[in-house]
Amino acid sequence: MTPLANLSLIEAADAVAQRRTTSLDLLEACWANLDATNPQINAVIWEEREQAAAAARAADEQVASGAPLGVLHGVPMAHKDMYYQAGRLSTCGSALRADYRPTITATVIERLAKAGAYVFAGLNMAEFAQNPTGHNKTYGDCHNPWNLPYITGGSSSGSGASVAARFNYMALGSDTGGSIRLPASACGVTGLKPTQTRVSRYGVMPLSFSHDNVGPLARTARDCARVLSVIAGHDKFDPTSSREPVPNYEGFMDGDLRGTRIGVPTNVFLDDADDPVVQAMEAALLVLEARGAVITHLELPLMDAISAYGGIVSRAEAAPIHAEWMRKDPQAYGKHISGRMYPGYAIPAAYYIESLSRRGPILKEFARQVFSQVDVLITPTIKTCLPTLEETDIDHGPPGTETKFMAVSANTRPFNYLGLPAISIPCGFDPNGCPIGLQIAGRPFAEGRVLKVAGAYQSDTRYHWERPALLDNMGASP
Repeated sequence: MTPLANLSLIEAADAVAQRRTTSLDLLEACWANLDATNPQINAVIWEEREQAAAAARAADEQVASGAPLGVLHGVPMAHKDMYYQAGRLSTCGSALRADYRPTITATVIERLAKAGAYVFAGLNMAEFAQNPTGHNKTYGDCHNPWNLPYITGGSSSGSGASVAARFNYMALGSDTGGSIRLPASACGVTGLKPTQTRVSRYGVMPLSFSHDNVGPLARTARDCARVLSVIAGHDKFDPTSSREPVPNYEGFMDGDLRGTRIGVPTNVFLDDADDPVVQAMEAALLVLEARGAVITHLELPLMDAISAYGGIVSRAEAAPIHAEWMRKDPQAYGKHISGRMYPGYAIPAAYYIESLSRRGPILKEFARQVFSQVDVLITPTIKTCLPTLEETDIDHGPPGTETKFMAVSANTRPFNYLGLPAISIPCGFDPNGCPIGLQIAGRPFAEGRVLKVAGAYQSDTRYHWERPALLDNMGASP
């Protein structure tokens, strides 16, 4: 049997259900790796060990009783610290919420609990989910388990790092401009941004109403499929959540890609891309082609409009959320957060309304031109080799630092304005030993197809099973 700390989410749940291990054993394996690695990577803001141990024992008692079990029964989890859980700390990565304990619980947390999972910690994140790197002035920067000076990606930095460091089987992240896919790419794990409105956002800290998404980071695409089947679906507390039926996403993952049309953009997504990243993507395409996929290179339409309108929407919607705090305590924010926020107050209402009103027609025309030719799009998740934390520290770095900072999310932002589902899976390593991510995107509500392609690739590769040398060097659980 694979050592407990290395199990995928599904393997861990199945092992508990089949009585090959206990929930308490899983939890102790997570703690062992947390204790060994977190002092170096700084992925955790708070822990609840006694409560988690009690939840593990209760889960084991339920197994022993023969009672029906949920599909995630007995699996310990930690999530980005912006998912409200009544009575529990929820810092949102900010000094302004250092002591905040909400009175409500996010719908996604309740659905995971109903499936049998429980929480043992809250994870580090970019302040108010507003950077793509993992910097945080209040709780400290999150460090990449593969190479400590390098970025983890953000804003779900602790989510990516904790899964990579093998002390978390699955973490919820949020994705407004790439904040699930970026840490998945940088940390060598799998991260899924569903279609806009596919998953309820009730009880989740907002950033940009039109761009926010909830989704999982885990070892494998199949793990993400199981989680999505649990958390997706309409929620009466979130009237924007879709009423589209929720399929069994694992059922799509049969590995058969014969005739699947894969599109590779010839514009924007490979502009100024680093050679190791392009080579990793091309090698991944060969794997998919060997499974029967058909590769097509195509130019994507409307990319300038998507970029311009998307930037207006995200800034205009973030600004009012923080207006009161910005007036009362602007010094509590990191410099780059203020730098992002203040222009939002100067955007004319007409520009914002235009950006929103154009979104539907642009999506319709994009889908007509692109998805009539291909079934999914494939790009690098991050088009450059990973930069270091120092190279992207725009609060303290020299002029030009912002260019590297913004380049991190260049390939993920377009799919937020379009609202399309997209996943990042590991597909190689750069010369510094940091992971490279492959991004797969599809038409609205085509998560099943996106997961199918991702799962087929992972059936023929091992990158998602690689683990950072940090785990061995620190004496972490095997």
